[in-house]
Amino acid sequence: MRLPAERFEFSPIATRPRWKLPRGARVAVWILMSVEEWDIEKPMPRTLNTGPQGVAAIPDVPNWAWHEYGMRVGFWRLLDSLTKRRLRATAAVNANVCRTYEPVARAMVDAGWELAGHGVIQASMHAVPDQRGAIRTTMQMLRDFTGKKPKGWLGPGLAETWETLDLLAEEGFEYVADWVCDDQPFALETRAGRLVSVPYTTELGDLPMIVVQHRSTREWIDGLRAQFDRLWAEGARQPRVLGIGLHAYIAGTAQRIGPLEALLDGMRRKKGVWFATGEEIYDWWTGQRDSR
Repeated sequence: MRLPAERFEFSPIATRPRWKLPRGARVAVWILMSVEEWDIEKPMPRTLNTGPQGVAAIPDVPNWAWHEYGMRVGFWRLLDSLTKRRLRATAAVNANVCRTYEPVARAMVDAGWELAGHGVIQASMHAVPDQRGAIRTTMQMLRDFTGKKPKGWLGPGLAETWETLDLLAEEGFEYVADWVCDDQPFALETRAGRLVSVPYTTELGDLPMIVVQHRSTREWIDGLRAQFDRLWAEGARQPRVLGIGLHAYIAGTAQRIGPLEALLDGMRRKKGVWFATGEEIYDWWTGQRDSR
């Protein structure tokens, strides 16, 4: 049996040395938006509408169009909302988006967003025939488009094989967000050296809450607010990280953008909050660790 201990040590947060955030902040908040390409000739990565009599159809027009709405409308609504608040997101990008949705990719770069790897097109790493090739292509396409090497990686569906971390490190990625088991960054060991896990969420993202669990927008926002309030309180003793997972076809819809904006405005009014990208959190944590 393979053990997580091969990758990282068990570390109770109650016994760790105190971690410091910039300007004495209590909590670091990062917005991680998945920006994807769905192949209309294959089963959809996610479905909102089921086919008549339960028949799975290809092309799956309503579910593909659901995602396409996010690229045509929802993304731009979220971009405008974050820009007005001087907030930058980390975008987990299917690298082929830089070709097929070039205006979206260009807008993210122009807004100063971080582009992190999310595969070439949307597909679980377990279903990719050449995992190393896909990771290498993702790295190269994002580097060519942005002019800089991406540091971060979010697996499609947070999926990894046993080999994924080794391949990511060998191909030059430096942090991942798949290991949602902590409120602080921690080191992951690979055969090519260290990767860093930056805290994300599998429970409070818009997709698991609204699409999978069928929760209301109010329940989603209330959950994020409760999470933020508790992390902010605990951060007085030991700073925490809050990841907010968004998808343009869910959070970017007209009925959800207002409650999301109200949540972000409340966070911005609170003292001791550092809004950052995943790369900035990684760089800050790594700098403190390496200086010890």
